[in-house]
Amino acid sequence: MEPHRRLLSLKNRLLILLIISSLIVNPSSGRSIHGGGSEKEKVTLEIYYESLCPYCSNLIVNYLYKLFDTGIIAITQLKLIPYGNAKIRANGTITCQHGQYECLLNTVEACAIDVWPDLSEHFPFIYCIESLVYQGNYTQWETCFEKLGLDPYPVANCYNSGRGKELELGYAAETNNLKPPHRYVPWVVVDGQPLYDDYRNFISYICKAYHGTSVPSACSEYSVGGILASLLYRTNNLVKVISQNIGYNIM
Repeated sequence: MEPHRRLLSLKNRLLILLIISSLIVNPSSGRSIHGGGSEKEKVTLEIYYESLCPYCSNLIVNYLYKLFDTGIIAITQLKLIPYGNAKIRANGTITCQHGQYECLLNTVEACAIDVWPDLSEHFPFIYCIESLVYQGNYTQWETCFEKLGLDPYPVANCYNSGRGKELELGYAAETNNLKPPHRYVPWVVVDGQPLYDDYRNFISYICKAYHGTSVPSACSEYSVGGILASLLYRTNNLVKVISQNIGYNIM
């Protein structure tokens, strides 16, 4: 896709995301425009990621938005954990895989989740930042406040007050306590089960795990096509492993 067309596509997607997310009723009510069930019926989707990881931004920008586009967000309890492969030094400081700018954006996104706990508010902001990461323009992340009509003060106050670091230390503990431990990012978990390399196919796993009565119509597509794609993916990997072990090279 040509660069200007890709940029236009991302902008259109953000606009659509804003429209859809603005229609979502507060999750505490247990209801949404899509007729989803109660909070108890929802499937948990946890995304362990880091802000400057290219695979993570690709997941958020090109895949995660489909939760809203398909209406499957109605049966999903989405949780974003922006920490990833960061490490805590002996003196308590945090170092990030892609440098200090990643630490900054991890904290900014953690603060956004904290000050705007409603998914319909913090997800468009994080999506906007990760779109800039995807385009290689992440230093312009502050433009997302203006684009979305958000007041930057709550996030800035969270970051500067030390609350942001407190949040990141909490995410560090949560990430480090994963069972099984995460191997890489993004690390995607559906109802406690990691998806490993098949993480892009998370929607089919959500549909399969959902046992409520308000099944989105999109699940009929993903439950068949997604599972077949997953089986094909796993079969191809198995064939490659076997072929390598017996000395054949399968393209």
